[in-house]
Amino acid sequence: MNGQSITQLYLDDIRASFRAYKKLAEKALAQIKDEEYFVTLDEESNSVAVIMKHMAGNMISRWTDFLTSDGEKPDRNRDQEFVIAEGTTKDEVFTYWEQGWNCLLNTVESLQPADLDKKIFIRGKAHSVVQAINRQMTHYAYHIGQIVYLAKHIRSSEWKSLSVPRNSSASFNEYLKNKPQGGGSEHHLEAAAGFAPESGTDAES
Repeated sequence: MNGQSITQLYLDDIRASFRAYKKLAEKALAQIKDEEYFVTLDEESNSVAVIMKHMAGNMISRWTDFLTSDGEKPDRNRDQEFVIAEGTTKDEVFTYWEQGWNCLLNTVESLQPADLDKKIFIRGKAHSVVQAINRQMTHYAYHIGQIVYLAKHIRSSEWKSLSVPRNSSASFNEYLKNKPQGGGSEHHLEAAAGFAPESGTDAES
């Protein structure tokens, strides 16, 4: 492991993964128009803006004072995360989105291998730090999948693929085999996005 501890490797991986998921979401968001952030498919569906607001609210609550206070902050109003006030703009949604991600990424960057042995609480329930990180990672991946799905639905035939296009798995494997290896390890989401052509239907990566 090149002298690195398993805990350091884990921290490096989760930092890269959080950043890759953020980049994936924002590549999808870049393909929709300002007014489309607020479109819902039906009365029970959330818009892209609502999902972004909910994720940011969750991030600010969970990652503020991550090691020293309960992840469900007393001033969090989760129900309001699913309400978009009339007149809200895309820029306002993005400002809150960035606030949430900055809170998350700054905290994750500050974690040290020894912190993984600590215990924290979320809604009064004890979690190891690894459990808490993994809980948030899967939560955000779930919602980012929703953002990508909605953006792809909205763009329809004009969608630019973010993953390995259908019927291109063999070509992608060959691309990876022949791709020059840089100094760092590229996240698999970034590798798939780098391979994807300008348009096409995504397949599972």
